[in-house]
Amino acid sequence: MDQIEAIFLDVGNTLRILLPDEIHQLAARKKIAEMVGTQETPEVFSQELDKRYKVYRKWAFQNMVEAPEAELWTRWLTPEFPPEKIAPMALELTYQFRQSMGRRVMAEDGKQVIVELFKRGYVLGIISNVITSQEIPDWLEDDGLAGYFKSVALSSVLGIRKPDPAIYHTAASQAGVEPARCVYVGDNVDRDVAGTREAGFGMVIILLDENDTKVEGDDHSKPDLIIHKLSDLLDIFPPRE
Repeated sequence: MDQIEAIFLDVGNTLRILLPDEIHQLAARKKIAEMVGTQETPEVFSQELDKRYKVYRKWAFQNMVEAPEAELWTRWLTPEFPPEKIAPMALELTYQFRQSMGRRVMAEDGKQVIVELFKRGYVLGIISNVITSQEIPDWLEDDGLAGYFKSVALSSVLGIRKPDPAIYHTAASQAGVEPARCVYVGDNVDRDVAGTREAGFGMVIILLDENDTKVEGDDHSKPDLIIHKLSDLLDIFPPRE
């Protein structure tokens, strides 16, 4: 582990966990319906948005790109509404759309792990596929975490998605660390391992449920390590000299 200088982490299912919360989700659905001005009920309109979002995600996955929020809503999610009305509300609509999926909370021991790794001398960063450009920076600021991350590479800001190696290269460049001296911690074996390998990162770690202990595939498609909780990182990365 001596060669590792920077630790990059995913957000969804790694640093933050999505929990079902029907009251929270219903409030977001109502907010979206009010903002857009649909005549459909919030529930019916939400179901239509979910269908359209699946079409968008398929397109984004195939092309390894992320649309800006204004384009996401005017082209993909609400094309029947006037774009001049929808585009200015795109940031808030995206935020509410994500809230309609559930309530996001910090992973167990997440903040403590971040603080400790920072104290141990590691450069920290985030690489995440996400449709929102503002929610992650706002969350980091609100939780007092922004100062611990030298690099925050979001697909919604850069327009490229994992596993495109370009997003990893951008993150490493922002952090000022050679890719070979970086490690990525994610939760998706197919996407995160392939992207990290192609980018030339020195190591890839996958966070899986405790019941998932075996990963199929050849050495190139397998992670270097599998962990089951973020605090396992403290056993892997000792203080740097």
